[in-house]
Amino acid sequence: MIRRSARRTVALAPALAPVLILVLTGCASSVEGAASPAATASVADLPTDVEGLGAAVVTDVPSGLPRLPDEELDPPAGAKTLEDVAGYAEDADREAQVLDDYGYRWGWERFWGREQQLTSVFLDQFEGPTGAASYAADLARNDTGFYGGNPDRDPDDLPPGCATLAVEDPDADTGLQGPAAFAWCAHGPFTVSVAVVADSTDTAHQQVVELVDAQLARLPRG
Repeated sequence: MIRRSARRTVALAPALAPVLILVLTGCASSVEGAASPAATASVADLPTDVEGLGAAVVTDVPSGLPRLPDEELDPPAGAKTLEDVAGYAEDADREAQVLDDYGYRWGWERFWGREQQLTSVFLDQFEGPTGAASYAADLARNDTGFYGGNPDRDPDDLPPGCATLAVEDPDADTGLQGPAAFAWCAHGPFTVSVAVVADSTDTAHQQVVELVDAQLARLPRG
């Protein structure tokens, strides 16, 4: 079984700022960005349960990396309830309250990887666009502080509501074992977070852009 830790830690600060860190077989990835509600996909009904949300998650990635089976990860990937996400934090009760304040409904995690290369997609659904946008914007501040660098909060190659970050030479204490690129997008009541660890930041960024576009195209506006 592949051991990894996925923590979506929401600190009850004045801005209700969350932090997300993914660690997979010694290779960590976190997705950073600030966002406001975006509407780029075709109109469709919103998912009414977590399985419906999971059906909207992309099934392959630009790199062609193999998908890591949900059940072979520890904790398993796939469907996530508010309680699951809150359970990543040391104070699960406090975490659950903050996620509830955001209007968190459910989420889905999916991973692809081989050796040092890793791609992850997190899709989360909220009661409305305000909670989704606030979650993404607060996460940007925390992840920027953790990884360093300057996020692009208005990237030319992604729609409004998205932000990106590139990490060329990560510090050892970040857990990243190679160049990485991250994106966070708010799209109506959804947040989309994508991380890619590759052989260069240019390669990672291009894969992030292609993957974000593919994921947003699968979502309704809400």
